Amino acid sequence: MRTRVKICGITNAVDALNAIKYGADAIGLVFYASSPRFVTISQAQQIVAAIPPFVSVVGLFVNAPTTEIEAVISQVRIDVLQFHGDETAAECERIKLPYLKAIRVKSDTNLLQCEVEFGSAKALLLDTYSETAFGGTGHVFNWELIPKGMTKPIILAGGLNPENVADAIKQVQPYAVDVSGGVEASKAIKDAAKIAAFMQAVNK
Repeated sequence: MRTRVKICGITNAVDALNAIKYGADAIGLVFYASSPRFVTISQAQQIVAAIPPFVSVVGLFVNAPTTEIEAVISQVRIDVLQFHGDETAAECERIKLPYLKAIRVKSDTNLLQCEVEFGSAKALLLDTYSETAFGGTGHVFNWELIPKGMTKPIILAGGLNPENVADAIKQVQPYAVDVSGGVEASKAIKDAAKIAAFMQAVNK
């Protein structure tokens, strides 16, 4: 089965269209004000309006109140929610949309337990743990920490780029990979050539 790709931290329609042009299955919009890739509802509307059919739009939130999430999804077409903070399963389930739960992996993370705890998630997105950031670190975690017996789809994130994604796929065999900083020209601005190289490495 082919490895699907989400390109996260999209901040403008040009970058969204480049991601789709080179074969991305999904784009990620960050609704977390502390992120350099944060988009407003107005920006998100412009990006989504430019997207052709059959591309999923993922809305990323970090410990957001229900009212904030509802304000976004009432005005922006969001297909899947991504909870990237310390949300419990009950908090992820309060909005009636499919969701991904991001797990920031460190040496003592029990991913099999996470799989049970977030049984209602469509997939677990595995990212690099940081004490200072909820993702977007640009660092790879130890992929050997991922147990072989996981049954839920895995989306691999954390420091992926055109140079290492093929090895990541070979070792982890994830359902999908998620990239943001690894295909950027500068913070929050994507590089079309890097997107093309990333997609080529995924598909080789």
